[in-house]
Amino acid sequence: MTTPALPSLPTGLWLGGQSVPASNGTEFEVFAPATGELLATVADAGVDDARAALDTAVATQASWAATPARTRSEILYRAWELVLEHTEDLALVMTLEMGKPLAEARGEVAYGAEFLRWFAEEAVRIGGRTAPAPSGNGRILVTKEPVGPVLAVTPWNFPLAMGTRKIGPALAAGCTVIVKPAEDTPLTMLLLAQLFAEAGLPAGVLSVLPTRDAIGVVAALTDDPRLRKISFTGSTQVGRKLLAQAADQVLRTSMELGGNAPFIVFDDADLDAALDGAMAAKMRNGGEACTSANRFLVHNSVRERFTAALAERIGTLRVGPGWSDGVDVGPIINERQRDRIAALVDDAVTKGATVRTGGKVIEGDGWFYAPTVLDDLPADAAIRADEIFGPVAAITGFDTEAEAVAAANATDYGLAAYFYTRDLDRALRVSAALESGMVGVNRGVISDPAAPFGGVKQSGLGSEGGSEGIEEYLNTKYIALTTG
Repeated sequence: MTTPALPSLPTGLWLGGQSVPASNGTEFEVFAPATGELLATVADAGVDDARAALDTAVATQASWAATPARTRSEILYRAWELVLEHTEDLALVMTLEMGKPLAEARGEVAYGAEFLRWFAEEAVRIGGRTAPAPSGNGRILVTKEPVGPVLAVTPWNFPLAMGTRKIGPALAAGCTVIVKPAEDTPLTMLLLAQLFAEAGLPAGVLSVLPTRDAIGVVAALTDDPRLRKISFTGSTQVGRKLLAQAADQVLRTSMELGGNAPFIVFDDADLDAALDGAMAAKMRNGGEACTSANRFLVHNSVRERFTAALAERIGTLRVGPGWSDGVDVGPIINERQRDRIAALVDDAVTKGATVRTGGKVIEGDGWFYAPTVLDDLPADAAIRADEIFGPVAAITGFDTEAEAVAAANATDYGLAAYFYTRDLDRALRVSAALESGMVGVNRGVISDPAAPFGGVKQSGLGSEGGSEGIEEYLNTKYIALTTG
């Protein structure tokens, strides 16, 4: 099978508004997960490059912060337009390096672009307040100022949208940004950086550092007192380490970490709507999403009907390279992740789970796993506690509302949760009871650039998107004024 050719894009580090080689001249290879074929060789940033990027970010921070908010807004608007104009190129790059079907990649372009438009609008609405001091001895003036240079560490599963969700508010607030994209998917971010330059973003305000030495590069930045914030999307395990590193310099942090989302189907649910929502919540991005439905909790009175129907739908999904016509599910990002998914399923089956469809590695080129539905999960199956991050729906039953809520909350994570019911009182009651930063009521897709995205417990700190998103990149300053 022939992998389509990449569109023209930079493959060096993005420093000073241009593509440059790594200071030590090294490169690394990027492969297509659908075929295992080489896509490109990319400059491999080292510690010296990280320091150079921070030097540039610091040198341009004051001038970018002083740039009128309207100008920052117009650059973000132009970047939004350019991203949409380059939808086909960006979608193809994502499909090639990450694996998602082209239709979903186009959807990510539209979604990711909206963060640029949203924060273009927020850039001109950064406020403050003033009030007379209650003691009568002056006035209280509160202003907002950019945090300063930001390190954004982005994941491989949404290589465009996770970038724009961080870059958009940072630029709107007046912060310079260094992006460390995932090693598996650096190409999308490099193309995005080029589009920002075309949009008029001053050289040095945005840098991109693809690297195989994530630990060394990130440590070089977080150990430097000139960096003032880190925003990370990825696993809780890595997030804990970054929080520890950030503590030394008391960095501002935003952490969007792991998930273990419950999807609850109550006995009064509209089952057709619940099935539609389940397909969206589970199979979007092939299940490789932190908001993906990880645990299906279905009332025992409707469990067999729901499980049989879901297995039928999932069993008909077409698996293959994302650029092929009619493909619904692409490859897993790499062999290591595919084998991890297979191990979770094998563990569950060994302990007594029933495979209703799928349940196997698809042999051949690339890294594919069959869309799967598991039922009768034993209590000790690892898949009940671990984030799957793949096209596997794991179903268990319940009898009471209290039992469902307790099972949903029985996790260290609290990013997203979904449930289906026709009872308004139950909708409000269960929404309040779920320990989750985001709740979808009769909805299987909840992400929205105009809404705050974030979790509780070990799913993270802070919010991205919404009016809350820009606050993550602003410091609050109190100025005490004497009035005569």
